Amino acid sequence: MKSNFNKHAYFKNRELSWLDFNGRVLEEARDPENPLLERVNFLGITQSNVDEFFMVRVASLNKMYSVGIKTTDASGMTPKQQIDAINALEQEMVIKRYNTYNRSLLPQLEKNDIKIITPRQADEAQYRFLQRYFNDDLYPVLTPLADDSSRPFPFISNNSLNLAIRIQETNNEKNKQFATVRIPEIFGRLIKLPHATNTFVLIEEIIKEFLDSLFTGYQVSEAATYRVIRDMDLDVAEEDTSDLLREVQKQLKKREHGNVMRLEIESDMSKQLSKRLIQTLKVDKSAVYRINGPIDLTFLKKLSGKVTGHDDLRYQPFRPFVEPKLSEGANIFAAIRQQDFLMQHPYDSFSSVVRFIEQAALDANVLAIKMTLYRVSGNSPIIKYLGLAAQHGKQVTVLVEVKARFDEENNVRWAKQLEKMGCHVIYGLVGLKTHCKMALVIRRDEDGIRRYMHLGTGNYNDVTANFYTDMGILTTNLDMGIDASNIFNMLSGYAKPPYFHKLHISPNKIREFINRKIDDEIDHAKNGQTAEIRMKMNSLSDQQIIAKLYEASANGVKIKLIVRGICCLKTDIPGISKNIEVHSIVGRFLEHSRIYYFYNQGSQDVYLASADMMTRNLDRRVELLFPALQDNIKNKIISIFNLMWQDNVKTRVLHGDRFEPIDRRGLSPLNVQEFFVAEAMKKNHLLLEHRRQVKQQAVAFQPMMHHESSLKPTNDSQEE
Repeated sequence: MKSNFNKHAYFKNRELSWLDFNGRVLEEARDPENPLLERVNFLGITQSNVDEFFMVRVASLNKMYSVGIKTTDASGMTPKQQIDAINALEQEMVIKRYNTYNRSLLPQLEKNDIKIITPRQADEAQYRFLQRYFNDDLYPVLTPLADDSSRPFPFISNNSLNLAIRIQETNNEKNKQFATVRIPEIFGRLIKLPHATNTFVLIEEIIKEFLDSLFTGYQVSEAATYRVIRDMDLDVAEEDTSDLLREVQKQLKKREHGNVMRLEIESDMSKQLSKRLIQTLKVDKSAVYRINGPIDLTFLKKLSGKVTGHDDLRYQPFRPFVEPKLSEGANIFAAIRQQDFLMQHPYDSFSSVVRFIEQAALDANVLAIKMTLYRVSGNSPIIKYLGLAAQHGKQVTVLVEVKARFDEENNVRWAKQLEKMGCHVIYGLVGLKTHCKMALVIRRDEDGIRRYMHLGTGNYNDVTANFYTDMGILTTNLDMGIDASNIFNMLSGYAKPPYFHKLHISPNKIREFINRKIDDEIDHAKNGQTAEIRMKMNSLSDQQIIAKLYEASANGVKIKLIVRGICCLKTDIPGISKNIEVHSIVGRFLEHSRIYYFYNQGSQDVYLASADMMTRNLDRRVELLFPALQDNIKNKIISIFNLMWQDNVKTRVLHGDRFEPIDRRGLSPLNVQEFFVAEAMKKNHLLLEHRRQVKQQAVAFQPMMHHESSLKPTNDSQEE
């Protein structure tokens, strides 16, 4: 009798699992082994993470609840139960975040003469500076907004910092009024004080201190900071529009007015003020958060960049390794013709990928470039080179995903820019986000037309490539090239390839392929053969895939999973998940690469992908899964996974539905990310040493050449 692997008890709720992940990021802020300014940065990251979570995930649940949906998720929870559980857990996390800020990080910063103070804590000269700054810079910009019978409560925009203010007439205490002031964002949150190397004041504290000058004839009896997080999910009805770009731009304007998902108020705000805000903003009391400290800790992500000195309180910088055959001045196309190349960013420099596009733009033999762009940097060199290629007469086709969450505005701008430069721009497919990362270069070589490709797990973003771990392969494999051409034809036109040789794409086909590979391992295990699956991904939440992994485990397949974020699978379920181990690594770099490994009777099939095992990646996005075919690359990826599995410093292990640190007693510490950093530095050193030796040999060889030339006849007629 076949077991039921879909019981509610076997699944962790997706949203609560995400909050647990954010808790692991918070643990990095609390870890004294991390450099202090990096701990501060981690705390800022937890805030921006949870803000986006409420803008999108909680917003989606609220929409479901508002229209009366009572169906349950894989874990058996209704939308309302999920919302309540999220708010209850996040209330606990808020307390933990601010305890970390107040009790741990602030005192440690002060020990290192890095201070965040209030105006009242400033000395006389500093206070005068703050007063001048308010009068000269802030006062002209600030706009107090009244709330009375003739002037209704103003719209409070998403994520903006505001002051709720109670005032009373100087000569009539009974005449009490309410007002609000938005904190301007153009000045930045942290104001550095003069004559104090690393002393800062938050801008809202300056405004509070001198607020009276905004209300002539009134006294300010109370001023407290508050912030709202709204529904910011983009709702593009693609089937109703023939112009996706225009529809996205319209939705970008509309979403600013989404419903309030969360209200944060200062902990000492009076009942009168808080009640007024709660009623006016129409927010559920469970989504009201009283904050014991500065509201919105994302300013901490900027603190390190403003601190002078203190390199000892940051991660030590390192220079990524550049493979000599892919370096500046090298012929990348000649190199790729000889072999495939694997790059593991950020340890291997992303500059090689940029250089690949640059050479394609400048090479007279390149006929066409086709590329998908999901997220790019604000000043992307890749965009520049694609435009340059078009201006050089090459056929350039770029799929820009204008629905990339919170990058929509940036991508709309780039799409228009690319079109102006002569590129043909595609805006994605109806109903699907295009999340695959691929670049295809068509080149006329001496022996005919050849396709050169870069296939990757991460975005073509030269900024995030410095702190996201991703993998990419450069190849000219014929079958993969044919598949890549067919994928681009499918994206840009009406092609429906009957099959693919080596590449696998979503929607649907990656799911089918993964299921088939898991079934193969199940069959091997049933036949008494070694059966093993290893996967590394950002998130694991798809119910069907998890049930299939349970089935494999129940049949004896050994499964190792590295999951950075959401994990809805549970371990230690008797007879169900006894053969599944799950690790999660949160550290200096954001683990973003996806690896899928199947033992396959010793063949050891290895794949990289843009897709996580999430329903959206498998069913609602264009994703790419591609094989590592070259033996040395396959072995390198296996080695990378195995090393990550041995990490015992940044790894947490899943027990049931909770991730816990590894007991390191008796173990030599291994921080795998720092290991890869050290490996990159070692390769750089060996390369420099090799070049130094070559240079020395060349210098030593020159006098000998000079001596030999002096013995040769100087009569031109005797030389040939």
